[in-house]
Amino acid sequence: MYFGLRAHDFGPCGDLPGSAEVLAERIASYGVSSIQLALSKAFPDFPARPGLLSPGFARGIREAFSARGLAIAVLGCYINPIHPDQATRELQLSRFKEHLRFARDFGCSIVGTETGSLNPDSSFHPDTETEEAFDTLCFSLERLVKTAERCGSIVGIEPVADQHSVSSIEKAAALLSRIDSPALGIIFDPVNLLPRIGLKESQAKFFQRSFTAFGSRVVAVHVKDFRFENGKKNVAFAPGSGEFDFPAFFSLLQSSKPGIDVLLENTSPTTAPAALDFLRRVAANTA
Repeated sequence: MYFGLRAHDFGPCGDLPGSAEVLAERIASYGVSSIQLALSKAFPDFPARPGLLSPGFARGIREAFSARGLAIAVLGCYINPIHPDQATRELQLSRFKEHLRFARDFGCSIVGTETGSLNPDSSFHPDTETEEAFDTLCFSLERLVKTAERCGSIVGIEPVADQHSVSSIEKAAALLSRIDSPALGIIFDPVNLLPRIGLKESQAKFFQRSFTAFGSRVVAVHVKDFRFENGKKNVAFAPGSGEFDFPAFFSLLQSSKPGIDVLLENTSPTTAPAALDFLRRVAANTA
């Protein structure tokens, strides 16, 4: 498997395009193979609005990273596809479509987002679990998938338990059944999909159920760690510093998705070296 980092965890950097080389140099020093690049997070001076991308711009960013041995595995374009304000939702969908159109120029096929909630900031809203909210999500994603199909790119959606419109294994499977296209895939963050309050089965069984439901559609993986504190899930931990069952997960991952990009979350320049060392040891022992 290919280990990578989120670029914005090692920024921010200044104006593009020159600062892409600075950031690429910084990340390459950790010996990873790939990154997730969310332009407006990694480069705060780059506006989060449509109309700014071009093939030349994308090629310049790609070359800055590829010259240092880094592939752009996922373009992060985190929107709220069920945003309660339709005008805002349309603007965000337009921005995502633009990322899909130029993804190949970045040397990347996947554009990723979470699935949002009925609060503008994607925080918990009780009505996000309704069928109406799910229908709105599907309507938004169907439009994005049509663009992806035309452009040879992939819409990667990341389920999040207890909060977002795709909040469970079952909802992820239902979405993939309803929008049955190779241009729609899952960015699997198993910690995000674990229920916030407790787990009624072993983590290994949870991973297996996930892969039975949608494993063939997993296109990238996010890894971080968690602990249950006072009965609730706390996810503010770098890999190797919590309760996540990495041996069970990596064993399944290596048999089901060999060579996949595994992108670390909740890391920093301080914690990344130890986290990467831990993950490489686990991977070697489960190969």
